[in-house]
Amino acid sequence: MAMMALGFVIILLGIIIAPLPGPGGIPVIALGLVFVLRNSYWAKRQFIRAQHKRPRYVYPFRRLLRRNPEIAPVFWQQALRAEKVVLVKRRRRILVRARRKTRRFLRKIFR
Repeated sequence: MAMMALGFVIILLGIIIAPLPGPGGIPVIALGLVFVLRNSYWAKRQFIRAQHKRPRYVYPFRRLLRRNPEIAPVFWQQALRAEKVVLVKRRRRILVRARRKTRRFLRKIFR
């Protein structure tokens, strides 16, 4: 019960900081949802219903609920989706090139 209350507090904190610049509220809200889903039978049932209706939106949360959550890949994938929605096609190409150059650079450093 205490963990579920903590989850609700974290969700409220995420909603409060959501209007600030940057993606600060989204990861905090996701973390709160993970706490609530792990500790509430009712929330799990609602999650399964949402999973059947909108699997594309629920899949990132499923990845965060695993025993060994994939935090970095989930947030990277969500950032790419948000970028696709926000940016026009021309600017997207510039960012794709920049990501490729950054990825190549990082691979050279860490090999």
